[in-house]
Amino acid sequence: MTERLIKSVTVEEQAAAAKKAAKILGALKTSEKNEALRMLADELEAEYKSILAANQKDLQRGRENGFEEAFLDRLELNHERILDFAEGLRAIAELADPIGDILSAWKLENGLQVEEIRVPLGVIGMIYEARPNVTVDAAGLALKSGNEIVLKGGSSAIFSNIEIVRIIHNALKKTKVPKEAVQFIAATDRKATQQLFTLKSHIDVLIPRGGGSLIQTVVENATVPVLETGVGNCHIYVDKEANVQKALKIIINAKTDRPAVCNALETLIVHKDWLESHKKELGKKFEEHNILIHGDQKVMAALPNVLPADEKDWANEYLSLDIAIKTVGSLDEAIDHIDRYGTKHSEAIITENEENAKRFMQLTDAAALYHNASTRFTDGGALGFGAEIGISTQKLHARGPMGLPALTTRKYIISGNGQIR
Repeated sequence: MTERLIKSVTVEEQAAAAKKAAKILGALKTSEKNEALRMLADELEAEYKSILAANQKDLQRGRENGFEEAFLDRLELNHERILDFAEGLRAIAELADPIGDILSAWKLENGLQVEEIRVPLGVIGMIYEARPNVTVDAAGLALKSGNEIVLKGGSSAIFSNIEIVRIIHNALKKTKVPKEAVQFIAATDRKATQQLFTLKSHIDVLIPRGGGSLIQTVVENATVPVLETGVGNCHIYVDKEANVQKALKIIINAKTDRPAVCNALETLIVHKDWLESHKKELGKKFEEHNILIHGDQKVMAALPNVLPADEKDWANEYLSLDIAIKTVGSLDEAIDHIDRYGTKHSEAIITENEENAKRFMQLTDAAALYHNASTRFTDGGALGFGAEIGISTQKLHARGPMGLPALTTRKYIISGNGQIR
C-alpha cells in the first residue's frame, strides 16, 4: 500500500491539489467545518483496531532498528490515545472559529471604512517525526481555521500515518470539506521532503515539529516561510527561598510525568544553599523515580550516584529519565545559564520570594515562564487553547502554543463610495 501511494502522485501535484481545495474550504460555514471534525472523530474511534494494527508494524520496525524507549513512547498508540485523538477533534469543533473575526475597524476622514479581519494562512506544509497524533491534531486545526495541509510525517510512523489519513479521507467524503484539503506525502526519501521546502508557488508556510536537527534543516534549507517550533531544553530554577515540598513535587512531575515530550524538565538549576539544606530529600526522590543525574562538582559531592556533567549535558534534551543539575550562587547566575543553554521553550522558578520571581519573569527569554508550577503545562490543551499544532519558540507571528489564531493571518477590507486619491 505504501508503494502504491508513493508512486501515484508527486509532491508538487499534492500541494497543487491542496491549494485548489482552498476555494471550496474557504467558502464553508463554521457549522460545516465542525460537522466534518466530528465525523473525523467518529471514524477514528470506529476504526481504532486498524490504526493499532498499522502502529504495531511501525513499532516492530522501530524495535528492530534499535530505537530508544523515549522514541518508541512517542510512536506508540493504544486505544486510549486514539480516543484522545477523537476527543481532541471534538474539542476543536467546540472552539470559536477565528476566520472572519474583525480585529480592528476605523473610519478615515475621507469616508473610507477600514476593517482588519482574520483569514487563513493558506496551504500549510507540516513536517514532523514519530508522533502519529500530530497527523490528527494538525489536520483538525488546519481544517477548523480554513487552511489546507500537506503532511510529511517521519518514516518511522509511516504505516500509522497512512492508515490515519485513509480514515480521514473516507470521513471527509461524507462531508462538505474536500478530502484534497488534507494531503499526506507517503514517500520516505529525503528528496520528497526537500521538494516540499521549495514549493513556494503552492505552500504558504512550513511548520517543522520534532528534534533539533529536523527543525534546523528546515530553517536552513526552506525557501518557503517557516513558522518555527522548538526543542525543549527546559529548566527549573530552585531559588534559595523555595519551599521544599512544593519544589520536590514540581520537579518530579516535570521530569517523570512524560519525560519524552518537549515540555519535560531537562536541567535543574539549584541554589547552592538550598541544595545543602535539602540534599537528602532531593536525592531520595530521584532514587525513588530512577532518575539518572548528571551534575557539576557540588552536585557530585552532595548527591549519590552522580555522573559528571559537561557542556553536552547542559545543552541536552534528554527525553528520558536523565537530568542535568547545575548549582548556582544567585538568581542572576541561574538566568545567565538559561540564556546560554536554553531553547526559549519553557522555564520555571520555584521560590517564595516574589521579587525574585518577578525578576526571573522579566529577564528570562522563553515562550512560557512559570512561577511555582511545572513546565508540563506548556501545551495547547492544558493552557486552554483546545489544541495546538506545536510550540513556537520564535518571536515573529506566533509564540508559545500555536492554536487556531496562530494559523491565521490578516487582511484589510476597505469600503468606500467612489473615493479616489
